Amino acid sequence: MISALNRLVDLVEEDLGAELDLGSTAKSLGTTEYHLRRMFSSLAGMPLSEYVRRRRMTVAAGDVVRGAGDLLDIAVRYGYGSTEAFGRAFRAVHGAGPGEVRRDGGPLRTQPQLRFRLTVEGSTPMDTRIADRPAFRLVGHAARVPLIHEGVNPHIQQHIAALPPEVHQRLKDLSDTEPAGLLQITDGVEPDAPEGSELTYLHGVAVTGQTPVPGDLDAIEVPAGKWAVFNASGPFPDTLQATWAATATEWFPSNPWRLRPGPSIVTFLERAADFSTATTELWLPVEPA
Repeated sequence: MISALNRLVDLVEEDLGAELDLGSTAKSLGTTEYHLRRMFSSLAGMPLSEYVRRRRMTVAAGDVVRGAGDLLDIAVRYGYGSTEAFGRAFRAVHGAGPGEVRRDGGPLRTQPQLRFRLTVEGSTPMDTRIADRPAFRLVGHAARVPLIHEGVNPHIQQHIAALPPEVHQRLKDLSDTEPAGLLQITDGVEPDAPEGSELTYLHGVAVTGQTPVPGDLDAIEVPAGKWAVFNASGPFPDTLQATWAATATEWFPSNPWRLRPGPSIVTFLERAADFSTATTELWLPVEPA
């Protein structure tokens, strides 16, 4: 995976003005577009599209300052059809328009070319198992919420708090398959997973395909497949979020598995009454790499 990401960075650099066919690129690198984008975003801390934009504007700024053609020529060189579109992208990165930078020589904000490396520094082994599950359904109460990478998501908190106590017991009574119990489910996350993007959060449970489901509940159909199940125990949600990050930085680069599209599921094995600490399992849909 590390070599695939570095080759991707090289391909971006070879022609910054071109639109990369990421599907074909991923296939040539022996992976999938979904997994490649998820791993790039997790390790780089930004979506691939944002990295490409920053690199384009970093190199384009040199052309602007040097006077290497008029602004339309430079815009076309870096994949923009007009000086207006180029100017918006340029200002978003540098904080000033290309005309101002050509006149004043700045300000300039540089995005260095990325290089990925796998570094092992005595990290704690991850407690993981692979579960092979038949098709099942996730049912419960759904809401659209923004993605937040660190700390408690207040939008999810509000959604759960708005549910009457009897709703939780009703869901628990429906649960009849793994992952067991009340679940925190995220679905529809963009492959790049940019913070602030919308996803579907489902407060619910897992049921078999044969289980009758009340019509007032939302449902997500989950096809048969394998899951990587990560155990996380400690302060909540910090330990869970650290484990989630470590799947990208440590586990996937070191194991012959890749992410496949599907929901991410968190189940609670134990927790403090105030949720300050918890032992959880993080279920991620995977396939052989």
